[in-house]
Amino acid sequence: MPKVDSSILSNKDKILSDIEKIIDPKNVLSHTDEIRPYETDALAAYKQAPLLVVLPETVKEVSEILKYCNDNKIKIVPRGAGTGLSGGSLPLEDCILLAMGKFNKILELDYENRCVVTQPCVTNLAITQAVQDKGFYYAPDPSSQIACSIGGNVAENSGGVHSLKYGATTNNLLGIEVVLMDGTITRFGGKAMDSEGYDFLGLMTGSEGLLGVITEVTVKILRTPEVVKAALIGFPTIEDAGNCVAEIIAQGCIPAGMEIMDKALTKATNDYSKAGYPTDAEGMMIVEFDGTEHEVNAYIEKVKNIAEKNNSSSLKISKSNDERLKFWAGRKAAFPACGVLAPDYMCMDGSIPRGKLAEVLNEITKLSKKYNLPVANAFHAGDGNLHPLIMFDANDPEELKKCEEFGADILKYCVKVGGALTGEHGVGIEKRELMCEAFNDKDIQQQLTIKVALDPNSLLNPGKVYPILRKCAEEGRVHVHGGKTKFPDIPRF
Repeated sequence: MPKVDSSILSNKDKILSDIEKIIDPKNVLSHTDEIRPYETDALAAYKQAPLLVVLPETVKEVSEILKYCNDNKIKIVPRGAGTGLSGGSLPLEDCILLAMGKFNKILELDYENRCVVTQPCVTNLAITQAVQDKGFYYAPDPSSQIACSIGGNVAENSGGVHSLKYGATTNNLLGIEVVLMDGTITRFGGKAMDSEGYDFLGLMTGSEGLLGVITEVTVKILRTPEVVKAALIGFPTIEDAGNCVAEIIAQGCIPAGMEIMDKALTKATNDYSKAGYPTDAEGMMIVEFDGTEHEVNAYIEKVKNIAEKNNSSSLKISKSNDERLKFWAGRKAAFPACGVLAPDYMCMDGSIPRGKLAEVLNEITKLSKKYNLPVANAFHAGDGNLHPLIMFDANDPEELKKCEEFGADILKYCVKVGGALTGEHGVGIEKRELMCEAFNDKDIQQQLTIKVALDPNSLLNPGKVYPILRKCAEEGRVHVHGGKTKFPDIPRF
């Protein structure tokens, strides 16, 4: 992490006084007990209390706070709902944590243009709830959708169980309002499907709070499908389930959603949610189709045949919408259900080509034995986004170390087979040093050049995403051109 600036710590009282002149003092938290809830996000193995927590209520306040921090060289970390799993909103000891929780209102429901304009801390699910009485919904649905914020979804380019057909956040985002580090308020995109000029909207999506603070979001909404049905399929091996996924896609079927869970997670989830899962199956799949009655029934029949060809041991088709939602309720509860398996777990997030699913599952099993740590697996199987959950005890430093190494080996293998380090959780601090597995020093430096163009002093969410290049070079994890690597005189994270 970045070196702590002792001068900032010694000037805490002055900084507090200055900030209280910008926003209402009741929205500035400085006491140890007040800021403790903000010391971590959902990657709870790592904790750090910030210098201050500020809760702005207006865009003008956000702008003035950022300008103040920029002028005084104070680090600032944006935070939404705090549900991120990669440490992306982990504070620093000498930072101001910008908690956006008061930006929690839907601003406009525009059915004519089929979009919703919302503040960033409205939850993902609340958007669908706001429009469903008119026959609309918002497609991306992360498992944490009941709690995660739409601004955080943009920052991490979140996906969810229906990303296969409808895409991740970037495919459903029309526009944002964002405040840059110098306090500039600007807009990218709008209600139209596209806009002229450079794709700054695409640049900001998935930028993990390093380029600006999102203060408004415009997303597109879709008509609720005429018919939606889901199939619940059990398999005697997890490899059979993985092979079935690959064949479904190869046969030209595009499900609305397709998920896999292994036996350990299926049982824990079923005990937790009573979803009616086949707990004797080594691999369990949910496949959902939406569209017209004829279209959905044809796809379901095709999937039945493919599942049987891949040795399925059970198959159940939802007979009602309530039963279909019950199937999904179990999958959405998979992470909390793991509480009975171990004191703690770390949820990994890598992406692979779908055809490599069975191979990667086998490798995860081997790694589990190597590190002597149990793992439960849940996958957005249709788009190759893996979520292995490594079980460990965070109170045991040795187990935490083994868990980190286990997770790193999973992600390295994802890259090795042609995948990526993250599918939707982001890099944050969790995967930061692994960036050298996917990019060489020139690749990373190009990205840092964009960062520094918008934040010259590297004050906005520093220490996240990008590794220390010199360290990576010394460890031989980036290519050193001609035996030398140039490290420009820019703030090093």
